[in-house]
Amino acid sequence: MRRPFGSSRGENDDEQINLTPMLDVVFIMLIFFIVTATFVKEVGLDVNQPDQDRPKNVDPDKKSIVVRISSRDRIIIGGRDVDWRSVRANIERLHAESPEAPVVIQPHEDSRTETMIHIMDSARLAGVYNISLAGT
Repeated sequence: MRRPFGSSRGENDDEQINLTPMLDVVFIMLIFFIVTATFVKEVGLDVNQPDQDRPKNVDPDKKSIVVRISSRDRIIIGGRDVDWRSVRANIERLHAESPEAPVVIQPHEDSRTETMIHIMDSARLAGVYNISLAGT
C-alpha cells in the first residue's frame, strides 16, 4: 500500500514481510540436496563380537587344543613354548590323539595378527577346520 508524500506512519498499517516464498525456496533446496546426495556403503568385514555373558576362559575339562599367544607373540601349546615353525606338527599330533577336538586360539590383546593367522593356517593344514577364538 502506497502512502502519500508527507504522511506519517500510522498504527493501523499492516506492513509485513511475506516469508512464504523464502520457505518454498528452502524446501526445494532441501529436496534437491536429499535427492542428489550419494549414499556410500563402505566395504568391510562383518565381525560378530562375543556377548558379554559368555565365559572368557576356555573350559579345561573340555577336550580341545588350546593355543595361547603371549603379548610378545610367543606361542604356547599345552603349557609349553612352541616355535612358530612347529605349530602345525603339534596340532597334527594333538588332533591325532583326539580327532573331534577343536582348536581354540587365545591371543593376547597386544599380540600381532600375523601370529594368529599363522596358527589358523597351520591348523587348517593339519586337517582341523573347527577353529575358534577365545578372549584372554
